Amino acid sequence: MKIFWIICFSSILYSCGPEEVQQDKEVKWSKKQSTDLNKELTEREKIDIKLYLDRHPSWKMEETGSGLYFFKYEEGDGVAASSGRVAQVQFDISLLDGTKCYSTGVDEVEEFKIDHSHVETGVQEAIKLMREGDKAKMIIPSHLAHGLTGDFNKIPPLTAIVVDLQLYKIVR
Repeated sequence: MKIFWIICFSSILYSCGPEEVQQDKEVKWSKKQSTDLNKELTEREKIDIKLYLDRHPSWKMEETGSGLYFFKYEEGDGVAASSGRVAQVQFDISLLDGTKCYSTGVDEVEEFKIDHSHVETGVQEAIKLMREGDKAKMIIPSHLAHGLTGDFNKIPPLTAIVVDLQLYKIVR
């Protein structure tokens, strides 16, 4: 029993001793290194998108100045989408590897205010190229989609997405 108390007392003394303070080492990271890394990640993503498009030769994608790839495959004849209007859409969102992430149901629409909502910047840009009834496919690079963080659910960080979108109606 005496040994038990010696071990307990020793454990208490040892655990109450001074803690070692670990100093953070300063990381040296320059603006040029950040720029170079960003350029490299962008180039890798462009290669991934190019390879994806090579597997879908019937998609006549055009690249916008922002890097959005857009292809309208069905023409509508309704009202043109514009900033501040409310759009009702149906969509399918997937990754370049084919993983399906999100979709509206067959008879469902999602509504959002153009340029004033949580919807991806790339979708906001693409919707303004559409009219009611249009159907389009787009490849949205990560900087126009969910960027460095992903969506914290199904879309990983730094990931381009493929969106198949129908502009169902402009309601306001």
